[in-house]
Amino acid sequence: MDKVYDNKKTEAKIYKEWEEKGLFKPEINPKGKPYTIILPPPNANGALHFGHAMFTVEDILIRYHRMRGHAALWLPGTDHAGIETQFVFEKKLKEIGKSRFDYDQETLYQMIWDYVETNKGGIEDQLRKLGFSLDWSRRKYTLDKDIVKLVYKTFKKMFDDGLIYRGQRLVNYCTFDGTSFSDLEITYEERNSPLYYIKYGPLVLATTRPETKFGDTAVAVNPKDIRYQQYIGQEIEIETVLGRARIKVIGDESVDPEFGTGAVKITPAHDFNDFEVGKRHNLEMKQVIGFDGKMNGLAGKYQGMYIKQARKEVVQDMQKKGLIDHIDHEYVHRIGLCYKCKNVLEPLPMEQWFIKVKPLAEKAIKVVKKGKIKIYPKSFEAWYFNWLENLRDWNISRQIVWGIRIPAWKNKNTGEWKVTDGEAPPGNDWEQDKDTFDTWFSSGQWPYLTLQTTRSGDFKEFYPTDVMETAYDILRAWVSRMVMLGLYLTDEVPFKNVLFHGLVNDPYGKKMSKSKGNVINPLELIDQYGADAVRFALIYGNATGNDQSLSYSKLDAARKFTNKLWNMARFINMKREIRNSKFEIRNNLTRKQLEDLAVHKNDKEMIERTEKLAQEITRLLDKYDFNHAAQNLYDFIWHEFADKYIEDVKGRIDENSYFILNTLFLILLKLLHPFMPFVTEDIYKTLWGKEDYLMVSNWPSFV
Repeated sequence: MDKVYDNKKTEAKIYKEWEEKGLFKPEINPKGKPYTIILPPPNANGALHFGHAMFTVEDILIRYHRMRGHAALWLPGTDHAGIETQFVFEKKLKEIGKSRFDYDQETLYQMIWDYVETNKGGIEDQLRKLGFSLDWSRRKYTLDKDIVKLVYKTFKKMFDDGLIYRGQRLVNYCTFDGTSFSDLEITYEERNSPLYYIKYGPLVLATTRPETKFGDTAVAVNPKDIRYQQYIGQEIEIETVLGRARIKVIGDESVDPEFGTGAVKITPAHDFNDFEVGKRHNLEMKQVIGFDGKMNGLAGKYQGMYIKQARKEVVQDMQKKGLIDHIDHEYVHRIGLCYKCKNVLEPLPMEQWFIKVKPLAEKAIKVVKKGKIKIYPKSFEAWYFNWLENLRDWNISRQIVWGIRIPAWKNKNTGEWKVTDGEAPPGNDWEQDKDTFDTWFSSGQWPYLTLQTTRSGDFKEFYPTDVMETAYDILRAWVSRMVMLGLYLTDEVPFKNVLFHGLVNDPYGKKMSKSKGNVINPLELIDQYGADAVRFALIYGNATGNDQSLSYSKLDAARKFTNKLWNMARFINMKREIRNSKFEIRNNLTRKQLEDLAVHKNDKEMIERTEKLAQEITRLLDKYDFNHAAQNLYDFIWHEFADKYIEDVKGRIDENSYFILNTLFLILLKLLHPFMPFVTEDIYKTLWGKEDYLMVSNWPSFV
């Protein structure tokens, strides 16, 4: 054995053997109880980042259950990531002086397809470098033809069941990216904005958006507010920068008497709350901002101005006419931003496809409350319930090219819409909707879609899945939607347990981002420290669900631990001549059989302590306490087994003690294997030269 463990010499070779031997497939344990994890699909065109490195948790679980004899399936896949991928591609177009508007829909789609196909395999190769034992023979992609076909069927079924409708509603619209977004795709930011107190006839009301006043169709007050009861139901005459007008005062309980003066303007076309008020009171919806972010003809002389410019001009003109009572410059409120370009999103009325979420959300809440799905850590249940209880109807239309195009056709003559499961209606009078599905609509069906399209019998065998493990920041965007859609499509939960990991921040505790320049490439750390050390450092000392800061000291400690294991193996290897053929290492010894072979009391004591460790590691893994499992293994192997027991055995080594040492070391390698698969497999092969593999050996039998 080499003096120092060299991960660069072994990791790729070992992984290739595992994959070529089919060890990642559930068929390796054909009679085992099914155990399934679906990999959260990374962007097909993406690169490895620390969010992906945290999939180490899933690999620990899948390796552990595979060693327990389960037919363990970890199913990989990639996501076309609609807006994400198109955004990246548009950046590349900009570099050559082009934009998406230079191409028709079909041409642009094909260009993005070719771009993704060229770069598609990168993320898979990177996941291999971390040792992830995914069944690559079952890999899926959200744009696979069989996946798309099922997505179409889901849309048609939901439409036929009255859960999908086409309606004119407000959407979060990015005038820069040219598409609408769901509530989940908004980044909120607190900002200090002027609060303008404007004169509306006899009333004064507060607003942050005076430029939308041209779309006002009412003034609202709380019906219990005695200050304004005399005005409710009346029309008041107001003066505007465009002339005099009359506007109705309505009473609505949604108005907060404590905000501003307790009177607010209602602009149904440009504010979500106002839209709901407008529906309750049958108010007209007047859109004054276009999808290009400019004021339209209803804004009079401000037509053609961008919003910020129009706001400035309107305020100046109102001040000149004495229509501004005063301005509060200390007002702080939340602004919704596009999560991609960070521009302010505009609430704009659009005809879109929406999902009625209430009946779906009610069922999704019920299965968690009844314990059919368990969430770990339990504290995230509150997030889950709060989101689903307040969920608005889900806008699933996206005005982008890249994605699954919506299978709905509009009749050019009658305006009638027809939904199909992918086929165009007969005749030439039908034009397909140009919009694509929100990416989360397809990925929200992912456990169902993948297992229905891999191999015959997979869905029956492996659904529902056992664990959905992912970052807590997509609880709302993805996890909640998988539960809703999974229950709708199958009448079963899509997974029995939800396990959340935290985010990995930079060494200073700051979120990693390209704009900050603090992104650390995990591949570079793998090259420097080894995959086992990176995996172990991410788990050790970090409680499940908690964020963590990347720690170079932990990485260094994990690398030293790898070398410590190697040195322990070297000592055992150097004493091979002591081995007696009657003492062959066996995987199926009971504790009593092992103790009967032990002569020295320290050997008997170490057998007992190793058994207790194995029981404790099993217990901790079953309750998803990876941090304490890693810590117990580290402390026991280094400080108890290496520093004390091996040092003791050195002074009295004989055939019996050598056999006990060998056997216990093998047990420790098995317990550690899910955490550090490469070095444990390499040691197993080196010491015992077996034709089989540690990763498919039995979990310590005397547990």
